[in-house]
Amino acid sequence: MFRQLLIGTVVSACNITIHALIMVMLVQIAQRTRTMSPSRPSLRLIAVMIATVSILMASHASEVIVWSLAYERLDAAPTGTDLTYFAFVNYTTLGYGDVVPVEHWRLLGPLTAMNGVLLFGWSTAVIFEVMRRTMHRDFEDVAVE
Repeated sequence: MFRQLLIGTVVSACNITIHALIMVMLVQIAQRTRTMSPSRPSLRLIAVMIATVSILMASHASEVIVWSLAYERLDAAPTGTDLTYFAFVNYTTLGYGDVVPVEHWRLLGPLTAMNGVLLFGWSTAVIFEVMRRTMHRDFEDVAVE
């Protein structure tokens, strides 16, 4: 059990690092858009939100790949399992139950789910904050004019 917890923690830490790096990139992008003077604030909001969500989706997809690589390295799923599918099902907490980990790696599924839930929550907070700041900035620009 300790080995499963240790490996799950290491893989989660890798994913948290990926997510943190993506967050830094999003903050830098958001700061750059601050200097743009939009003639149509609603179009800028749409563009910023599409970019933000797209980047976050790519981040989550890469984090799922990290889990699938860990599953592969550990032989944590039955032979012939599509490990990316298995990682996605665990990471998103979808839990079809059509594939289960091998018995001695059983805790990796819940650890993957816990990692996914936390990172999805983080992403949700970032999406909301980017939207709030973009709308606030555009509202201020209209009020000043």
